Amino acid sequence: MARWLLPENIADVLPSEARRIENLRRALLDLFRRFGYELVIPPLIEHLDSLLTGSGRELGGKTFQLVDQMSGRTLGVRADMTPQVARIDAHLLNRAGVTRLCYSGSALHTRPSGIFASREPLQIGAELFGHTGIEADLEVVELMVRALGEAHAGAVRIDLCHMGIVPALLEAFPVDAQALDPDIESLYALLLSKDQPALAERFGARAAEPFARAILALPALYGTVGGAHGFGVIEAARRALPDMPAIHRALDELERLCASPTWARFPAVTLSIDLADLRGYRYHNGVSFAAYVAGRADAVARGGRYDGVGRAFGRARAATGFSVELRELAGMLAPADPDPAIRAPWSDDPALAALIAELRAAGEVVVQVLPGHEEEQQEFSCDREIVRRQGSWQLSPLARTT
Repeated sequence: MARWLLPENIADVLPSEARRIENLRRALLDLFRRFGYELVIPPLIEHLDSLLTGSGRELGGKTFQLVDQMSGRTLGVRADMTPQVARIDAHLLNRAGVTRLCYSGSALHTRPSGIFASREPLQIGAELFGHTGIEADLEVVELMVRALGEAHAGAVRIDLCHMGIVPALLEAFPVDAQALDPDIESLYALLLSKDQPALAERFGARAAEPFARAILALPALYGTVGGAHGFGVIEAARRALPDMPAIHRALDELERLCASPTWARFPAVTLSIDLADLRGYRYHNGVSFAAYVAGRADAVARGGRYDGVGRAFGRARAATGFSVELRELAGMLAPADPDPAIRAPWSDDPALAALIAELRAAGEVVVQVLPGHEEEQQEFSCDREIVRRQGSWQLSPLARTT
């Protein structure tokens, strides 16, 4: 095997793409800061049980594991940064009130989430801790929409779901292990794919009637808010799902979120409800949301409520947030023109060195051309040059030859 070959679904990022990704990363972190979010940088690896706190099997299956040669304990390479930020909030910062945190960094997956997905996603996101009200959810969704705007995403459809409905049904109407075959992930997969025949075969005879009827109803409970359905999805859900306090709370939360005047500020956003959109790592336990744009089959951003996850780290906290895969988001941007630069000759003249230092301090890109490499291709577009005239170094427009 050639030494320069990389593992499957792992790739280098070359200069033009790296510049686009980095420019977007800086723009998003600046956006988050303007909303009051503080940057944290969690470690790439930590103890496995900490990384997987509150999550389902999918996250565990995507996490690379290794043995710490110093302690003998099992470590994990993070596949998702949200549990790490929850640990920082609950255990290290330990603030009493609202805490807003943001982050950016590489994660690593044992297998890709899609055919063309990278196993080393560049994750960037924001999390809000310490407030249970709808205001926190609205702030996070607004921040997500504005983040997509930085990537010129255009029209956005946001699908709302509530991750508390299925667990409430399972708690109220226990299902035998054979029906779940043998874990809950199979149920979530069938709901997500809206495979009603398979759901009917699996749960029609093996589950209690209220549970089976509710599970079979969930895939059909979707529609646009404000369109032909209006709030009909929520009303249909009230009729189709069992009369339970947890179900009522979930639907009430979705209704309040949809009714907020906040959406009027975002005419390019279409709001919809899909009660079977159950993607995620199972630490979400309340309102969840996914953002879709034209030309992309999967969501470009995801988030939602995960109240109480910090309990494992010593303190339960209300929490909501979102994340995006930075490489995919940057791929939505049109290729940018090369950055303008100044070409300078190579010389050890102190006067030239002083001029170059002054220009670089002012934010200019100055590329010194090494002898014999004057015509070589580079990432920058030199539109000016430093030339020596009348005994001094001067900046002038680059004389181009045709």
